[in-house]
Amino acid sequence: MTLLDQINSPQDLKKLSLEQLPQLAEEVRKRIIEVVYKNGGHLGSNLGVVELTIALHYIFDLGKDRLIWDVSHQSYTHKLLTGRAKDFHTLRQFGGISGFSQRNESGYDPFTLGHAGTSVSLGLGLAYASTLLREDRKVIAVLGDGALGCGVAFEALNHAGALKKDLLVILNDNRMSISYTIGAMANYLNKLRMAPLYNELKTEIYKMLERIPVVGQPMERALNHLRAAAVAPLGGFIFEELGFAYYGPIDGHHLPTLIGTLKEIKRFTKPILLHIITEKGKGSPHALEDPYRFHGIGPLKITEEGKLSRVSDKPTYTDVFSKAIIKLAQHNKSVVAITAAMPEGTGLTEFEKVFPERYFDVGICEQHAVGLAAGLSARGLRPIVAIYSTFLQRAFDQLFQEIALQNSPAVAEPGSIFTPLEAPNAFGVIEPSSRKGALPCSPLTGQVIFALDRAGLVGADGPTHHGVFDITYTRLLPGFILMAPKDGLELEKMLEFAFTLSKPVVIRYPRTGLPDSARVGTSQSIQLGQAEIIKPGRDGVLFAYGSMVYPALEAAQILAQEGKEIMVVNARFAWPLDEKLLVRLVEEQPFLVTLEEHTLKGGFGSAVLETLVRLGKPIQRVITIGLPDEFIPHGSRDKLLEIVGLTPEAIARKVTSSK
Repeated sequence: MTLLDQINSPQDLKKLSLEQLPQLAEEVRKRIIEVVYKNGGHLGSNLGVVELTIALHYIFDLGKDRLIWDVSHQSYTHKLLTGRAKDFHTLRQFGGISGFSQRNESGYDPFTLGHAGTSVSLGLGLAYASTLLREDRKVIAVLGDGALGCGVAFEALNHAGALKKDLLVILNDNRMSISYTIGAMANYLNKLRMAPLYNELKTEIYKMLERIPVVGQPMERALNHLRAAAVAPLGGFIFEELGFAYYGPIDGHHLPTLIGTLKEIKRFTKPILLHIITEKGKGSPHALEDPYRFHGIGPLKITEEGKLSRVSDKPTYTDVFSKAIIKLAQHNKSVVAITAAMPEGTGLTEFEKVFPERYFDVGICEQHAVGLAAGLSARGLRPIVAIYSTFLQRAFDQLFQEIALQNSPAVAEPGSIFTPLEAPNAFGVIEPSSRKGALPCSPLTGQVIFALDRAGLVGADGPTHHGVFDITYTRLLPGFILMAPKDGLELEKMLEFAFTLSKPVVIRYPRTGLPDSARVGTSQSIQLGQAEIIKPGRDGVLFAYGSMVYPALEAAQILAQEGKEIMVVNARFAWPLDEKLLVRLVEEQPFLVTLEEHTLKGGFGSAVLETLVRLGKPIQRVITIGLPDEFIPHGSRDKLLEIVGLTPEAIARKVTSSK
């Protein structure tokens, strides 16, 4: 029996000797690799925190104390040590263990998490609550160096240092988030890594300075300044200025050092930041060789030659987007691309190689990504912000103010002189006139294209990552145009069409392979707010948006076997809608069913109903089918579509039962 098999709770871990812990770490790594290769999941990040997790559970009582993993995609070892080892083979499977922290899964998980930068805020809240409630409880927040660049993380660090509560922040520094960490903070951390003896040197300097005789308050104040000046070059200065006692950096894989440091830190009741250096993917040659790909992987199979390959190599919408945006940029010098730490997931890695000066990775900073896009568009550049649906909602205020609000013609002051538009420069930007007193006639700010990958049900990543709210939160903003393609060819056409518009555009597409069905209706050009009839019929209408078009066609084929001729319409737009066609369908057809891979609240079906009510048309024969008003669990996308009733068979049953 392995050591891991003997651990059913952290109390069993504490019974092991220090000498046994390295063996346990190797067993944990082996189990993680075995399950993740089979089920898919986050590999590199979990292999990097094995020793840290063991040390935390060895030193702290995390049944009473609280441990918060930022993002929590690196919590696999934590799950194995907290009574979930026997079920770990169900990782990311429907009804099985989540790939993220889940409150309803274990008492050792204080929150359900999945987005970056939140752990310090949550930890500070718990720490302050413990003070008010007079609880003897330690709170630990584990923050990655990529997440450290999030604005919300800095806000929390700033507040925590001021409140001076008992909070331990562990900075897990592996020089990567998903891709390599970028920005000035990454450069600063690199300098800290060059000073591994920071705490020992700081202690020696303090001892030396304390030997100098102090004469009066002026000399004492001078010595305090001298202490600060002496230790500042050694590292950690930013964190200490924020009010944290800084420790590190230390080796995050050396268990004796980790355990000794945590035991020492545990004695204090003040804000502490422990900086550890880890290796993402440690223990897996594949993950070390290709950290991009092995951050998060789908199920893999091992070939006869011992190589790894994906279970499915079917082309995806992301693949189509990746090629299409390069093609657009080759024909239009104004095209720039922006991602928030997801170059591979959004399909921008090739764009960066071809157009490095027109590519921006802002780190895990979605708000900044949108603000940057607004600034670029103000000079006539055409930014494409490639981002996951679930992450764009973090920048809702920027969508409102920096994009929507700016996309209105300027109102001239009395007496201002308008001049004709000048010829565009090499980048297609119209320069303002140099005539004195003229009001510049520049392009509207807000001409930004948002390419929303992972829109809809994403499968095994679960409720924190399902992109099921974007129609609602973008449709309510004045001026936004919302589109969704039915297949890869239509995605290409929509991207091209978006560049003819002077409004913000949102194009959503799912995390899935392209439809197997033969392409239909692709010869019809795209016009603003115009839907596409792709199958005629007189016994009712399936009015489908985006990823639901091909399931609607299959549902119509099922209903045809019952003698029903069902029309299928590709909506193409969630806003503006094809009002002329919509009114005709409601007046002529027995019923109209809207279909969307999105929550019904405020979604595509809601837009249809609102439009009909505004136009004074009946809505009694309109049926809306989409996602229920609840958070959808994790599981394969096909399984989840079946559960929520968005398979062709379920759609056909719904149509039959609703008549």
